[in-house]
Amino acid sequence: MTAATTTELLDYDDVLAKYKPVLGLEVHVELGTATKMFCPCRTEFGAEPNTQVCPVCLGLPGSLPVVNEKAVESAIRIGLALNCSVTPWGRFARKNYFYPDQPKNYQISQYDEPIVHDGYLDVVLDDGSTFRVEIERAHMEEDTGKSLHVGGATGRIHGASHSLLDYNRAGVPLVEIVTKPIEGAGERAPEVARAYVTALRDLLRALDVSDVRMDQGSVRCDANVSLMLEDATEFGTRTETKNVNSLKSIEVAVRYEMRRQAAVLESGGEVTLETRHFQEADGTTSAGRPKESAEDYRYFPEPDLEPVAPSSEWVEELRKTIPELPWLVRKRIQQDWGLSDEVMRDLVNAGAIDLIIATVDAGAPSEAARSWWVAYLSEKANERAVELDALPITPAQVAEVIALVDAKTINNKTARQVIDFVLDGEGEPGAIVEAKGLGMVSDEGALKTAVAEALAANPDIADKIRSGKIQAAGKIVGDVMKATRGQADAARVRELVLEACT
Repeated sequence: MTAATTTELLDYDDVLAKYKPVLGLEVHVELGTATKMFCPCRTEFGAEPNTQVCPVCLGLPGSLPVVNEKAVESAIRIGLALNCSVTPWGRFARKNYFYPDQPKNYQISQYDEPIVHDGYLDVVLDDGSTFRVEIERAHMEEDTGKSLHVGGATGRIHGASHSLLDYNRAGVPLVEIVTKPIEGAGERAPEVARAYVTALRDLLRALDVSDVRMDQGSVRCDANVSLMLEDATEFGTRTETKNVNSLKSIEVAVRYEMRRQAAVLESGGEVTLETRHFQEADGTTSAGRPKESAEDYRYFPEPDLEPVAPSSEWVEELRKTIPELPWLVRKRIQQDWGLSDEVMRDLVNAGAIDLIIATVDAGAPSEAARSWWVAYLSEKANERAVELDALPITPAQVAEVIALVDAKTINNKTARQVIDFVLDGEGEPGAIVEAKGLGMVSDEGALKTAVAEALAANPDIADKIRSGKIQAAGKIVGDVMKATRGQADAARVRELVLEACT
């Protein structure tokens, strides 16, 4: 039985009883520069296909690349935040391979002289414990184009009738962050993988070097997994699951590969050194292509680019720009807001804490910010099947909605409508309230008239209120809110109902 044909999975506990997992995580980060790595083409996501290209990123004869200084700066800042050493002198290299979405038939990358090397990242696991992930290197390179496979059922090349190529992404600056082999995680290996990419994404966001939109491919993870017997001294054969693009999927993919590889080994087969594709629909992986070695890429120094040699003075200037790290911010915020460890972990695991902090920084009270992100906006994210931070609404917009509620311009019910309109791309909260007439009815005369009409229509309820059964006022308040299309202050309406019945 081979890796390619195995569909059986070994029970997870049985895997751990016999094997030790070893991970290697390669995270590709699209940098948020205005232009590409080696040319002045724009990098906006979602532009019309093949409208952000030029002779350089298309690899046309005679074109010459020029290094994007901002990309180099971002790469150095990433390395410093990851406790890495900065390489004082390094060259770009040509990584040679043919694929239709790589128009030059080679990729300009870094091979044996990465921009930064030998660092670490301490990640916090679900129970609050810390696991250190050692970083081998982070190197700069250019992204490839994008293939669209048409005519098949899965969107992949297998079964497609033809493929379309969009080279807008070709040449977009990338930093690839590569871990050293991650050993000792045991049963928590899938959790460690997720926690590491989560912490890395948070760090990149804090550095403001990428929009870290996993749903748009700004952060992509290749998960290398192998198994070794408990008493073994050499790593097992690894597989590389390519381009996993959500935090949950990283954990699922690692767990699946552990169980699949163990089943192959237990059946007497051998794990194949190969790339694999993650299937979002059912959480499985499928065979891709045999995995190349460095020799297969025939690396050699890029002849058209000068070496990258950041001065120590520049490196120290960039070190001063590293912000307070996200986990230190969270620790401080937890103390300031008086949150328990359990509540803080829930906020972090929900992907809400940084959004809440940004909403508070935009002027909202912390309690209101937590309420909106954890409740209504989380519900909207679930409905759309996206991560919370992928919702098309900013912390500043949420803070504006909260301010409108606090100013009694709108109430909580109307605020949900306003947020829905923002999510649908209809503009800023204040402008939406004005354009759609969603402001709260504050005319006391109009409210008193609506209360009088509701009491007159419900004389039995009015009598109950007058007899002291004030809980019956809820019916009248509801009728008034309905009459005002939910645009009245319910608390003020209740006061007016009780006043009218005294």
